[in-house]
Amino acid sequence: MHDHDADDLLRRALLEPGASAAVALRVGNLPLSDSVTVVFHGRRDLTSIQTYVALGRHGTGAALSADELLRVPCDLDLGDAEDREDAERLYAEQACAMRDALAAADTVLAIWKEPLEDLAQAHVEVDTRIALGLDLPAHRLLPTALVAAERQMVVAPVCEARTLAEGLPPLGIACIQQDVARVYPLPDDPETCLEDFLGRAADHAHRMADALQRQEASVARFLEISDFDETA
Repeated sequence: MHDHDADDLLRRALLEPGASAAVALRVGNLPLSDSVTVVFHGRRDLTSIQTYVALGRHGTGAALSADELLRVPCDLDLGDAEDREDAERLYAEQACAMRDALAAADTVLAIWKEPLEDLAQAHVEVDTRIALGLDLPAHRLLPTALVAAERQMVVAPVCEARTLAEGLPPLGIACIQQDVARVYPLPDDPETCLEDFLGRAADHAHRMADALQRQEASVARFLEISDFDETA
């Protein structure tokens, strides 16, 4: 937020006819991610000023490939600005909301790490891949997640799709383990959330085991009444 050159560049891109720009907003001092860069991309032939998040610090002139950018559906909306000054004010408010959302999510994710290791009884790694290779129950907010590989469990900050003009986007912590996924409110106690999720995952595993056992018994009975001969 202290990069005045980036602020000026964004204002020119949004207010001058025919202009387009990709502008960086750096967010640092994060406990897990260290620093991330928000990229606002505006172009006259787009219907929105799109938001992306990349790991690390990137500034003017930096080149980022598509696989380094996480698309976050919380876009700038300056449509209500009456003049240039009003657009500047709206941009500052919305960029601050995005910055605060990222800082809050990363801080809460860091708090979750120790309880996750204790309750999952497994080593937990910080995963900064853009593509995690699984379906989340909501949109990712950060290119940072906790992964307990031994338990096949992933914990990641998520958000709802909305414009930044609506204020701080609703945030949560998503827990995923195989076919089980659940989102918990960001302020909730991590131990309580993890105990609830692990209980749900265990119940799901038991139901799946019972269903498999029933299916196997059903097939065995079907073969029995069909006079199936394994030696034939």
